[in-house]
Amino acid sequence: MLKIRIIPTLLWKNFGLVKGISFESWRGVGAVLPSINVYNSRDVDELFLFDICGNQEVYDPDFDAIEEFSNHCFVPFTYGGGIKNIAQIQRLLQVGADKISLNTAIYEQPNLLEKAAKKFGSQCIVASLDVKLIDKEYFCFSHSGSQFTNRSPFPLVKELESKGVGELLITSIDRDGTMKGYDIELLSEISNAVKVPVIASGGAGTYEHMKQAIEYCGVSAVAASSMFHFTEQTPQEAKNYLSERGIAVRLTYKEVESSD
Repeated sequence: MLKIRIIPTLLWKNFGLVKGISFESWRGVGAVLPSINVYNSRDVDELFLFDICGNQEVYDPDFDAIEEFSNHCFVPFTYGGGIKNIAQIQRLLQVGADKISLNTAIYEQPNLLEKAAKKFGSQCIVASLDVKLIDKEYFCFSHSGSQFTNRSPFPLVKELESKGVGELLITSIDRDGTMKGYDIELLSEISNAVKVPVIASGGAGTYEHMKQAIEYCGVSAVAASSMFHFTEQTPQEAKNYLSERGIAVRLTYKEVESSD
């Protein structure tokens, strides 16, 4: 059985980090490098960094900044934002990103994910779906949750799996930033539809919320942002909580060293 991963999410806008509620009402929460250094010291499993300005029509990833971030990041590092072609993906991997997350490109360039998976390997390609409940139906949104795609996530995740995606990051726009818990129904249906790892995102506010997503939905990882920015809860305490309740989590580097 694969061990559960705890993944903090950093949302990068212009010169700093932000966090909002339901992809709106953004507020500043600090700078990128200090946050990376904090998470390094807390021995997290992975980090997500999403440039939410990347949804603009004419926009390139800031490769120099991403290289600097990756040089300071000592855990696997996934970058998303402004990715439109294979050359950008190759450059991002060259400057230190371990995985690439595609979102808007899934709808605008449906062949890009398959080409990237074949060229670089499925293990480094993540499909990020931002999903909202409208009149009791789930729909995907692109451009940082601002554009309606009229695509249901359930057939889409099967399509992405067939194209070679390595992981699926599923974010509930409705739950995002609320800290009221993940969308269990959404995550359960997607996890049951595919065999690739599913990462829960949007709504985490307590360790118990993480436990529920793992036990009820079968997700392989839980991502969180607000609960780490705005409360005293930490990724390490999350691991302790889950481990004490029988859920297998990854050891920290310190724990690995002490067991040798």
